[in-house]
Amino acid sequence: MKKIDIVVPIFNEEDMIGLFLNRLCNVINNLKNYQFEILFIDDGSKDKSLAILKECKKLDNRINYISLSRNFGKEAALLAGIDYCDGDAVIFIDVDLQDPPEIIPEMISNWEEGYEDVYAQRKTRRGDSFLKKLTAKLYYFTLQSVTSVDIQKDTGDFRLLDRKCIDALKNVREVARNSKGIFSWIGFKKKAILYDREPRKAGKSKWNYKKLFRLAADGITSFTISPLRTSIYIGIPVLITFFGFFAYYLINHNTFSEEISFQNIIILLILLFAGIQIILFGIIGEYLGRIFLETKHRPLYLVREESKTKAK
Repeated sequence: MKKIDIVVPIFNEEDMIGLFLNRLCNVINNLKNYQFEILFIDDGSKDKSLAILKECKKLDNRINYISLSRNFGKEAALLAGIDYCDGDAVIFIDVDLQDPPEIIPEMISNWEEGYEDVYAQRKTRRGDSFLKKLTAKLYYFTLQSVTSVDIQKDTGDFRLLDRKCIDALKNVREVARNSKGIFSWIGFKKKAILYDREPRKAGKSKWNYKKLFRLAADGITSFTISPLRTSIYIGIPVLITFFGFFAYYLINHNTFSEEISFQNIIILLILLFAGIQIILFGIIGEYLGRIFLETKHRPLYLVREESKTKAK
C-alpha cells in the first residue's frame, strides 16, 4: 500500500483546523488503497493551534505535528514538511480551505498515470480583491519575463509531488526561498489541474502586501540576475537622451541665439542621475543582502516540539 503524506503549514489557525480536518478526512477516508499521514507544520503559532493539534492526534493516529520554535515563515515551514515526510508522494495544502481537498483524488489519479508533479492551477480567485488579482498577474508576468525557468502562473503550493521531487527538493537549502519557483526549477513531469479557488472559510489571512512584496522580490532575485543588468538597459538610453538634448540646445544657441539656462540643466541632470543611481544601488543591495544571508549557513528553521522524527 502506497503512503501519501499531506503537509499542512499553519500559523494561528485555531478556527480552521477542525473545519479543515472534517473536509480532508471525508476525502481521504474514501481512498482505501492508500495510507495517509497528515503532517501539520506549526510555524510558531501564538494561539491554541498546537493544543488543538495534540487533541486531534489523540483521536486520529494519522495526524502528526512539527512545532517550530518561532515563526520562520511559510517557506521554512514547507521545507520542514519536506524534511520530515517519508511517503511515496506528498501533497501540500493550506488549512484555509481556499484550495479544495476534493480534488486530491484527481491528483492521485494523475500521479498513478506517471506524472511526478501534479499542481492545482486557479481558474478563478473568488474572495480576492481586484488589487490582489492585478498584482498577482503582474507578478507572474514579470517572473516569466525575466527568468529562464518556466514558472506556472496562477499556481500556489497546492500540489502533489512524487518522492523523486521531494528528494530533489531536500537538496535545495537556500535561505531566500520561493517554493513556487523551486517547484518549477526542479523540473520532472508536470500536470495541471484547473480549479476555482474558494474564499477563506474562517479566520484572517496572514498575508499582507508587505509580505507578498517580499515573496515576489525573493522569487525574482532567486531565479534571475536580469535586474542587475538594468544599469546597461537604463544607462545607454539616458546617455543617448543626454547627448540629444545637449545637441538640441547647442544648435538652438548657435542658430537662434537662444540663451541656455545651464543652471536648470545641471539641476535636472543631477536629479535624473541621482534617481537612477539610487534605484540601481537598491537592486544591487538586494542581491548583496541575499549573499550575506546565504553565507551565514544558519538552519532555516528550528523545531521546538514534534510528534514524529525527521525522515532520513
